[in-house]
Amino acid sequence: MIIFLASCSGTKRIVENDTRKTIEPIKTEKDNIFIQTQPITPDTVEIKNDKIVDEKSQEFGQILSKRFMPIHQLWDELLQKHVSDNGHVNYKTFKTEHKKLLDYIYVLSLMHKSDKFESFPKDEKLAFWINAYNAMTIDLILRHYPLKSIKDIKNPWEQRYWKLGEKWYNLSEIEHQILRKMNEPRIHFAIVCASFSCPKLQNEAFTSERLESQLTDVTKEFLNDPKRNSISENSLELSKIFQWFSKDFKQNGSVIDFINQYSRIKISENAKIKYKDYNWAINE
Repeated sequence: MIIFLASCSGTKRIVENDTRKTIEPIKTEKDNIFIQTQPITPDTVEIKNDKIVDEKSQEFGQILSKRFMPIHQLWDELLQKHVSDNGHVNYKTFKTEHKKLLDYIYVLSLMHKSDKFESFPKDEKLAFWINAYNAMTIDLILRHYPLKSIKDIKNPWEQRYWKLGEKWYNLSEIEHQILRKMNEPRIHFAIVCASFSCPKLQNEAFTSERLESQLTDVTKEFLNDPKRNSISENSLELSKIFQWFSKDFKQNGSVIDFINQYSRIKISENAKIKYKDYNWAINE
């Protein structure tokens, strides 16, 4: 059974399941996952030394005002508040709601632990993992903020701060072992690395219901952004994303074939390709 409870203000606790109660299972409505909330006496988990550990507590979670809420609603609300339309992240204000971000990541953990997770359709899993990756990236930055670059963190993509279900994940594993294996190259323009040359962080959550249009939009936006790609008919200066992950973009032809699906300019198949330097400055 899965329950989401917002935690008491000022604490670092996230509510666990209470199997002593009779609780309805996860509900699905129009491909949006909803989680039922009920007042319970919870076991809790607490953040200690950047790890989530089990701990008993007498404190109660504060019940959400809505009986049901979409699984990605917390993330959507945070993005709308702390990310601008052009993708700049206000990490200073985001940090004041770090606890809410941890609540969202814990909701993802509960969802992943559900026996229904493996039967989710592809779009639902894609939205789940894209949102998870981006939320974890923001959490990683907030744990070390202030900083000038994600590369100021030692081995940033290898840190296993996040437990989903029964397993601890890092960003590298989610990107390379999960998302890239789902055969959707547009994920490279949806997931972010908190850096200027990366795709911008969208100020809305990805959802299964809108995923196709969202992936198309972020791909067009990234490709046609002159700060990230310079495109003409016979010459390309591309983001290094196209160099690092060239195999992903060649599933149905060449890299140029892929770009031509989303570029405003028709590119010659003989166009010369160069790659831009990558700017790892933080995206604030």
